[in-house]
Amino acid sequence: MSYELGMNKIVSYKDLEVWKKGMLLVTEVYSLTNSFPKDEIFGLSSQIRRAAVSIPANIAEDWGCENIKSYVQFLRVAKGSLFELETELEIAANLKYISK
Repeated sequence: MSYELGMNKIVSYKDLEVWKKGMLLVTEVYSLTNSFPKDEIFGLSSQIRRAAVSIPANIAEDWGCENIKSYVQFLRVAKGSLFELETELEIAANLKYISK
């Protein structure tokens, strides 16, 4: 599957800016959660990491599918993971693990 957007040809999900930014977000989240208390390793830290990973993973997951409706559903799931991550980071800020 490939798409033409203006002068850019998108051959892979890796060409999508949203996927690239999602990957950068995952890296930042992992760095950020390294400073969380050790007793959060299986709690909030793990949940935040899973939500962050879910964003680019869902953008990539259904890329090869020929059904655009199916792909849009994966994009909705990625958006939901973004909202989940935002909420979890707000909780981390409330607990003073990070600053806003």
